[in-house]
Amino acid sequence: MRIAISIAGQEWRYWSRTKLAGAVALSALLLVCISVYATSSQVSKERDTRESLQIEAQDTFRDQPARHPHRMVHYGHYVFRTPTALASLDPGVDPFTGTVMFLEGHRQNSATFSPSYDGAQAGPFSRLSPALVYQLLAPLILIVMGFGVISREREANTDRILVSSGISPISMWLGKTMALLGIAILLLIPLLLGTVSARAGFVVSLTFIALYFLYFVAWVLVITAVSSWSQRSSVSLLILLGAWLFFCALLPRVIVSASNTAIPNNSQIETDMDVIFAMRSVGDGHNANDPAFSRLRANLLEEYGVSRVEDLPVNFRGMVAQTSEAELTQILNEYAEKRMANHHKQTQFVKSFEFLSPFITLQSASMIVAGTDGKTHHRFLREAEALRFEFVQGLNEAHAHKMSYDNDINRSKDSESNLRARVSPDNWRVLNDFHFHADSASMRLERVSSSLGIMVIWVLAFTIVGFVGARRLPEIDHG
Repeated sequence: MRIAISIAGQEWRYWSRTKLAGAVALSALLLVCISVYATSSQVSKERDTRESLQIEAQDTFRDQPARHPHRMVHYGHYVFRTPTALASLDPGVDPFTGTVMFLEGHRQNSATFSPSYDGAQAGPFSRLSPALVYQLLAPLILIVMGFGVISREREANTDRILVSSGISPISMWLGKTMALLGIAILLLIPLLLGTVSARAGFVVSLTFIALYFLYFVAWVLVITAVSSWSQRSSVSLLILLGAWLFFCALLPRVIVSASNTAIPNNSQIETDMDVIFAMRSVGDGHNANDPAFSRLRANLLEEYGVSRVEDLPVNFRGMVAQTSEAELTQILNEYAEKRMANHHKQTQFVKSFEFLSPFITLQSASMIVAGTDGKTHHRFLREAEALRFEFVQGLNEAHAHKMSYDNDINRSKDSESNLRARVSPDNWRVLNDFHFHADSASMRLERVSSSLGIMVIWVLAFTIVGFVGARRLPEIDHG
């Protein structure tokens, strides 16, 4: 091990004398630091803004004056998805899925205000997040630094000199690997600092750093393995650049395209038309005389032993609103679940190819640990919908039990009738606070365990390849 450490030190001295290597290392560190700082600052600002806007939206709803409860159903409410702690390092799907939802009766709106749209004018580098830098560009930096760590010795015929002086091929390979791993650790320092400053919790932070460390180790082993098997540095560089292009750019894109082809999504127009067609059986909740509510009318009249809706102890129009909203929400949820299930199938399709590329493995696992994956967004949609249904039905409850039928149907006669068709602002307290949080650390760790296992397999596989390549070193005929 002492010999390997000495070889690693010699390699670092070589890089310090090489201006290109030094420029690459410094540029990489500068890029990573800028990315971590800029993204962290932006996400921190967004988090504070959304939290304050959420409180303001809740206070605004509850502070409304006395109104007709159905007016408050349409007045609606806003919910904001607050970024998770590690969203500052890996925004995941957040920039594409929207951050704000408007909740109202009779419909489910989509999340709006996507940051990716706001940054579109800045070009393709507007989303140069730390995760993207580490996943895509860091391996390229390691390749530039280490493509010739072993093949360079072979080209200069110094490998046999080192072996003849008592240095084993394994020690030389191990030393070169340790040297390049030192560069990888240096690149990880900004990510480590960003993770600590994010305050995501010890387990989550440790898992996040472990994923990127294993990813870097895998690439370091790939680089030293290819360099040990190549007789020329130019060949090593060509192979490694091809591997980077294939694993990090071409293969992920092909698999994503294949998922869209194998598991296609219906267009928004098709889905909306299907929902509208399905809602025809529900009836118009604004029309208490709609034939769809004849059974409800008959049941209520029988239950309370009266012959007219005017004699019911409850407001029939409010009961219609409650029934209609429940049936309509069931239909909306069915289509929403189908859509989310389809998206989940696409994600699982891509995830099933993790064993083909460390890039795919890390990208999927990183979003899960950061709490910015598609499944987390789907949970946000479900929680927002639960809040919507809860406060809308609470308002419909006030409509049915705190307002007489006569005042309700006569509210448009004159101003006094209109005032009588209102309920106390205390009823707006049916709106509960909304706070969205990522999955617990244990749940995220459970979901990412398979990806961690695949990363370890990648490391072990390339360790074996590098080990075998190192044993061949003295046997190469240099002619």
